[in-house]
Amino acid sequence: MAGHSKWANIKHRKAAQDAKRGKIFTKLIRELVVAAKEGGGDPNDNPRLRTAIDKALGANMKKDTIEKAIDRGTGNAEGDNYEELTYEGYGPGGVAILVECMTDNKNRTVGEVRHAFTKHGGNLGTNGSVAYLFEKKGQFVFGDNVEEEALMEAALEAGAEDFIAHDDGSFEILTTPEDFMDIKDTLVKAGFEPESAEVSMLPSTQAELTVDDGAKVIRLVDRLEELDDTQNVYTNADIPSESYDLV
Repeated sequence: MAGHSKWANIKHRKAAQDAKRGKIFTKLIRELVVAAKEGGGDPNDNPRLRTAIDKALGANMKKDTIEKAIDRGTGNAEGDNYEELTYEGYGPGGVAILVECMTDNKNRTVGEVRHAFTKHGGNLGTNGSVAYLFEKKGQFVFGDNVEEEALMEAALEAGAEDFIAHDDGSFEILTTPEDFMDIKDTLVKAGFEPESAEVSMLPSTQAELTVDDGAKVIRLVDRLEELDDTQNVYTNADIPSESYDLV
């Protein structure tokens, strides 16, 4: 998500996710399990788990479902063991793509990811081929219905790293992953509810695309996100808003 098409990207992803709510729940449960397994079941001592719980509650997941997932992660309940994998590749127009997966069958997952790349004009790369272009950050996106100076002041007071005003009227606030939830709580208490809030892999450079290549990248990303084992897909694509009309 980048540049002049920030808001278009957000709206497209929200619509796609709403249409796949069942799969969203599966992805959230996996994230809860792995976060608890990695850092323990106390969200106060585990920023990743705290973020996962917040995301699950935001998707209207029941608290007992969340608690069961955490218990699985901490070993207090039986369940599948998931392995975290990140695949790197290139899409149409030379776009860099990261695909984060959680799987109990590595061979199945790599085959499905490779097939998606090949079918939609991309190719799967080697480890390290594009990862260096991305950095993990907490990211908040606000629409054009907020007052810029007030939002900027609240963000700086909360301890945000950066504040960006985009050409489409949207605003973006960046934080460290560790500070993400504290800053979100502070912003919401100040009356600023983000349209999108997530810990994301953000690109250091942007790949500008033609309208046609932009549409191809959208189709590739949508296909990758549809895979059962995919958790997140990140690109450095700067997609023209007109590309969404072709999908």
